Amino acid sequence: MLGEFYKRIRENVGTVVVGKESLCDLMTTTMLCGGHMLLEDVPGTAKTTLAKAFAASFEGVYKRIQFTPDLLPSDITGINYFNMKKSEFEFVPGPVFSNVLLVDEINRATPKTQAGLLECMEELQATVDGNTMEIKAPFMVVATQNPIESMGVFPLPEAQLDRFLIKANMEYPTHAESAAILKRFNGANPLSDIKPVFSLDEILEARKTLDSIFVHEDIMDYIVSLVEATRNHSNVTLGVSPRGALALMRVSKGFAAAADRAYVSPDDVKAAAMYVLPHRMVLSSSAKVKKNAAKEIIESILETVAVPTEGELGWYKG
Repeated sequence: MLGEFYKRIRENVGTVVVGKESLCDLMTTTMLCGGHMLLEDVPGTAKTTLAKAFAASFEGVYKRIQFTPDLLPSDITGINYFNMKKSEFEFVPGPVFSNVLLVDEINRATPKTQAGLLECMEELQATVDGNTMEIKAPFMVVATQNPIESMGVFPLPEAQLDRFLIKANMEYPTHAESAAILKRFNGANPLSDIKPVFSLDEILEARKTLDSIFVHEDIMDYIVSLVEATRNHSNVTLGVSPRGALALMRVSKGFAAAADRAYVSPDDVKAAAMYVLPHRMVLSSSAKVKKNAAKEIIESILETVAVPTEGELGWYKG
C-alpha cells in the first residue's frame, strides 16, 4: 500500500522541518486526493518552509506568490502580450501553471484576486481573455494566512474556504523541537540540500492506489451522520455541504493510507474530521466570539454520533 510513500516524504521533509510529521502527512494526503491545503498560524512558525520542503520532494514545478492588496488576477493566471517582432499576441503563463503553488498570506489580497484562484483550484484550468487553458495534474495549492491581524487583510469567504480540502494550524514547537531547530539552521540552510524522492508519474499512480482503498457502506453512513449533525447543531447557522462529506471520505482514505491500511476505519474518519469539517461551517453570532469554537463543536459531535463497530463492518473482507 502507500505506507512507504508517506514515510519517504515524511523523512525527506524531516531533514528540513522539525517535528511536523503529522502536517507533512496531511500535505501528502491533500496531494493524493487532488485537493488544496490552508495553513494558518502566526508568522515565523515555518509555514512557508514546510511548503517549500514538501514541494522539493517531488520532481515537479514549484511556484510561489506573495499575496498583497495590489495583486491582480492576471498576476496569478498569466497575460497575453503583443510580440512586436512576430506581430502577434503570446501568452505568458502565470504561477498557477505549476504542480505545487505556495500562496503566501492569501488573506492580504482583494476578494477579486482571491477569486482568481477558484477556477484554477476547482476546475484545473485558467481562463485568460476568453481562452481556457488546462492546468496539468498534479496541481496543489498550499495557502498560508495570519489569523491575528485585521488591518489590511480580506478574510476568505465561506465559499472559498470550502475549496480547501484541509485546514490546519502549525502551532508553536516544543522546547526540544525549538532547540533542534537552532542546531539544524546554525549554518547552511538544509532546504538547499533537499532532493526529490518521487516523480510526478509516481504521484499520479499513488492517487489511483488511494482511490482503491475500501470504504464500507456503514463508514459512509457514519460520515453522512457526522455531516448531518453539523446542520442540526444549535451553534451552527450553516452546516457542512455534500462536498464536505466527499472531502471527509477522501481524507479518511488518506489517513488509512498513511497507516498502510487498505480500508478506512472509524478512527480514520474521526481524525480526518478535525481538519475537514470545522472550516466548512458557518457559526452563530454567539459561537463566533469563542476561540476554536468550530473545533469544539466537531469534537462534541464526534462524541455523540454512534460509531460503527468492527463486528458490524468486517472491513478486512472488502
